[in-house]
Amino acid sequence: MIRQAARDFAQRELLQDVIERDTHGIYPSKHIESLKQLGFFGMMVSPDYGGHGMDALAYVMALEEISKIDSSVAVIMSVHNSLVCLGVEKYGSKQQKDHYLHDLASGKKIGAFLL
Repeated sequence: MIRQAARDFAQRELLQDVIERDTHGIYPSKHIESLKQLGFFGMMVSPDYGGHGMDALAYVMALEEISKIDSSVAVIMSVHNSLVCLGVEKYGSKQQKDHYLHDLASGKKIGAFLL
């Protein structure tokens, strides 16, 4: 069900303008909003913190389908779920989890990192 939802979303919404967004460096704001509504932010975050509590397999299946159409959106989804949410939940203090994870799981805040 998750794989199919991600595939349908990618083909219905991302495919429409992926070339234009990539060519012009346009941030996919409307697509990120749709990802939030689908529950693809905070996928593996515990329900205790407002997440969906899914396993890594469900997350990877969704990410794979998004990646097939739009690697930029997939990277946003990946960084948010894997690097940020997982890192805070696994290694953060109780105070950090309470402060950040609810907004991250809902997509109210979007996680990022800097190299």
